[in-house]
Amino acid sequence: AQAPPLPRAPTVPGGGPHSSSSAEAEGAAALWPWRSGQGAGAASGLVWPRVSLPRRGKIDVLKQTAEEISSKTGNKVHAIQCDVRDPASVKNAVAELIKVAGHPDVVINNAAGNFVSPTERLSANAWKTIVDIVLNGTAFVTLEIGKELIKVQKGAAFLAITTIYAESGSGFVSPSASAKAGVDAMCKSLAAEWGRYGMRFNVIQPGPIRTKGAFSRLDPTGQFEKEMIGRIPCGRLGTVEEIANLATYLCSEYASWVTGAVIRMDGGEYVSMAGEFNDLKKVTNEQWDMMEALIRKTKGS
Repeated sequence: AQAPPLPRAPTVPGGGPHSSSSAEAEGAAALWPWRSGQGAGAASGLVWPRVSLPRRGKIDVLKQTAEEISSKTGNKVHAIQCDVRDPASVKNAVAELIKVAGHPDVVINNAAGNFVSPTERLSANAWKTIVDIVLNGTAFVTLEIGKELIKVQKGAAFLAITTIYAESGSGFVSPSASAKAGVDAMCKSLAAEWGRYGMRFNVIQPGPIRTKGAFSRLDPTGQFEKEMIGRIPCGRLGTVEEIANLATYLCSEYASWVTGAVIRMDGGEYVSMAGEFNDLKKVTNEQWDMMEALIRKTKGS
């Protein structure tokens, strides 16, 4: 059977040939689930007129945040309670999402749970908690929405927010690194399999982004932030607005031929740490003069 056509993606303000700075985009987006830091920032950056924010938590707090984002953006924002670790809860939340906003054009998987700890100190429950939120939660949401989209022959853009150490691995956050790597693999796998249904799957791997929630668990003393910045060639941490900008592009018609992509967004931290000789940037001009003189004296191999 012939695959259904790709959906018309919403336009993105910015002066491109298919964009309009004043036109309202069509369709709906679901940010699933959101966090007060990166998630709320991404939601504020979306241009789609109807945004749903499913999340586990107190409904009054969720509604308040939804109202704040709606007031800031002019978009209608719905808050829906959901525990992504529970397939039944996800199923109910997806049904509610479709009821209030229709089948989504965009799904952003932002589920995260993390804390620093020596791996030998982790209990089985600690490991399971992180993997259930990050990997299983993302899978449950993606599969439930994907199946509903297939039923109605509708395409969509899926985007996952993971981390740069999903690719490299990292000590002291091994449950998160393992789970995020699984999310990356799932997105690439579904890009290959579900492209025939008009669905696209891409991943953003952010480097260090300062949010209160994340840094309170990953850098509780504040002593590592300066070291992080020292490793980043751009000389600063990233911002949630920068993630929102890239997310909006990847979910728009400008990226309609982009799928299965994993985009690292870290100010150059990964390549800076990977290069064998990158620490030579600390060498002064006087030291270079001395080293050059020594090198010139070297003969043979």
